[in-house]
Amino acid sequence: MNSARVMDISTESLGVLQRARRHWWGYIFVSPWVILYLIFGLYPLILSFFLTFFNYSFVTPEDRTFVGIGNWVRGISDPLFWKALYNIGLNQAVFIFLKNGLGLLTAALLFRITWGARFFRTVYFLPVITSTVVLMTIGDNLAGPDGPVQQWLINAGILSGPSFWKSDDTLPMIIIAIINTWKWFGISTVILLAGMYGIDPRLYEAAAVDGARGRQMFRYITLPMLRPQLFFLLVVDIINGLQMFTEVFSIGFNVYGGINHQALTPVLYLYAQAFDRSNVGYASTLGLLLAFLIAALTALQFKFIRSEVD
Repeated sequence: MNSARVMDISTESLGVLQRARRHWWGYIFVSPWVILYLIFGLYPLILSFFLTFFNYSFVTPEDRTFVGIGNWVRGISDPLFWKALYNIGLNQAVFIFLKNGLGLLTAALLFRITWGARFFRTVYFLPVITSTVVLMTIGDNLAGPDGPVQQWLINAGILSGPSFWKSDDTLPMIIIAIINTWKWFGISTVILLAGMYGIDPRLYEAAAVDGARGRQMFRYITLPMLRPQLFFLLVVDIINGLQMFTEVFSIGFNVYGGINHQALTPVLYLYAQAFDRSNVGYASTLGLLLAFLIAALTALQFKFIRSEVD
């Protein structure tokens, strides 16, 4: 009985080796990605989790001290971390509404026109492939106190004088959201336009026979059929928004988001802790807290919003 079991195990092992030999080219081609992931993905994640239990500095690594869950308690109760989350929440509320709203409007227009459609699609997508630093710098100059946008608002009587919006408590994240909309609405346009082309034309024909007009078709046919695309954009926007760094850092805010932390973001605060204060253990804790928050928000969206989409 034991010898039969040994023979079965040997046969099964031999079969595994034979299958591995048949696919060894596949393993060779996959191995660079696996090695890179282990070195630059899994290892840093494990090391970051390990460092959360220590006060650790790049400058004096020999002075590492064990603090247990002290960094986690500090991170959860840190008012600056919550301030950064509030800032990014305000920013994303404006950004998601403007970006996807403008993308939906542009997609609807491109769906209707036939002459020059390719040209306009290219023009609307150009900001997406342009450097974030370049666009943020241009947007900063346009919206500055001496920029044409404020001059137009002053001439129109909307503003009484130049506004130094970077010093305001609320405006920085709103202005950054508007500039970001300019850069990224092309993504929403392309995805939503593809979704519109995937809608069965017979639905519009049947609605037209029943007397429906353009607005009614858009409200009761187009929008409901675009729910999967809108859900995808919402998930991606929230994940990317919580990782915002370049947009703030490139237009002159310091690593703490200004004097009153009016433009502070979670990743900017993480960067400040790691490279300005050289507190790598606490920075690792903030990074993992942010990762857990992103995972939790994504899971909630899939649980509550995806069910309505399906």
